[in-house]
Amino acid sequence: MSPIADSRLLLNALKRGVSDEVYLIDAPSMQLVCTSESVLKNRGCDLQGLKRLSLDSLLGVSQQTLHEHVSCHRHQTHFVELLQDPALSSGNINNDPLRVMLIQSGQQEFILVIKKDFSFKEDVMRALSESESRFQAIVSNTPGLVFQFQLNREGEMTFVYLSEGCKALLGLSSEALKQDSNLFYAMMDASDRISLRKHLELSTIELSMLNWEGRVWIDDWQDTKWINVRSIPRVLNNGVIQWEGIMTNITQSKNEKHEIEQSRRDLAELSAHMDQIKEQERSRISREIHDDLGGNLTAIKIGLSSIINQLGTGQKVSVEQARNLESIVDNTFEAVHRISRDLRPNILDLGIVAALEWQSKEFEKQLDIAFRFSCSQAEIPVTADQAIALFRIYQESISNIAKHAKATVVSVNLSASAHEIAMTISDNGVGIKPGDMLKVNSFGLRGMQERVAALYGSFNIANSSSPGKQGTVITIRFPIESGE
Repeated sequence: MSPIADSRLLLNALKRGVSDEVYLIDAPSMQLVCTSESVLKNRGCDLQGLKRLSLDSLLGVSQQTLHEHVSCHRHQTHFVELLQDPALSSGNINNDPLRVMLIQSGQQEFILVIKKDFSFKEDVMRALSESESRFQAIVSNTPGLVFQFQLNREGEMTFVYLSEGCKALLGLSSEALKQDSNLFYAMMDASDRISLRKHLELSTIELSMLNWEGRVWIDDWQDTKWINVRSIPRVLNNGVIQWEGIMTNITQSKNEKHEIEQSRRDLAELSAHMDQIKEQERSRISREIHDDLGGNLTAIKIGLSSIINQLGTGQKVSVEQARNLESIVDNTFEAVHRISRDLRPNILDLGIVAALEWQSKEFEKQLDIAFRFSCSQAEIPVTADQAIALFRIYQESISNIAKHAKATVVSVNLSASAHEIAMTISDNGVGIKPGDMLKVNSFGLRGMQERVAALYGSFNIANSSSPGKQGTVITIRFPIESGE
């Protein structure tokens, strides 16, 4: 706490319990700091006027006598009487001894002088003790570092006061940082130092709040922290600007903000990719409808027209012509089924267990990979959204395994407990590298994660942890909805 703040605190405490004249003097400079209201009233002038007077005329003792008295009794914890010198009287000196005591607050020393009445000593000391205790309690329970600093001639910060939170926040003791404030600048990179100096310059010119955020490197912990410095400047009696405030650790909130921003960017990229995929899928379906269904229907129409013309002219229609038309109709049915299956697999109508088991057999035929499907139940109750999500995630997972894993065996397990549904897909391939999951274009993995997140489930992909085995393990979990 600053000398001015201490003196005001002390004087306010004295006003509540002392009616006599009270003087507070800065011990090193022997300059009057403040007085009680009774002194101002008795002298008929303000504090600035009193400061222009000598201590001799105010107290009836010389500065040397007062200094020697304090030095002799500096270790006393109570007031010690000092007789006034009538020869120094200025018309306001009485025969009662002065009550003098040296008071220390933090790094500052003050001389407390009370004229005439000493009956309020205990109240004064109690008030001072309570005020100091309150201040220390507030500082001790503040989640950060409480500080006071001024600027030196070069415009750099010089710390006047630092709370014990200094060590926990910056890894430095308060004494070390007060002795060398450049240690604080040394913890920052160049850009953050420039930013802090600009904020300080603006706060100095406008006497506005300093609110700065930056990174500091804690060498002892080999870690970077984000800190926020927030303080308010005020001009002291000597014209020096002093900032008083708090420094806090905002690393967690900064990291969370960056994660949210990155998540939004990833989601935007995934959304754009999904829109592109949808357009490609629409184009493919449109092309299939036009080429396959349109072509088949055109062929059927031509064939029927030929038959009608033949019948109209009395010509015979061959069985081969009819069979050709029948074949075209069959192909049309097959195209319709294929397009419908691509849009939504009809196999899901038989249940998720049957659908995954059928898809495993289909994959085994197509990919020449051994598939092992297992489920503890004949059927597992899932919602329509969960069923399609499990099915599509399974398809995407096998597509990734076929492209990258070089696996020969894939194991799929579907299970359900009282509270959740779980699907595990594992292979014996080469595994996945951490960097592969962070690739900009890894939309397959991101798409699976978003499908699961939309249904309040969890998605995890990792390399196999079984001893002696390699490969990748994908685990999807969905909560079982109430009423299912």
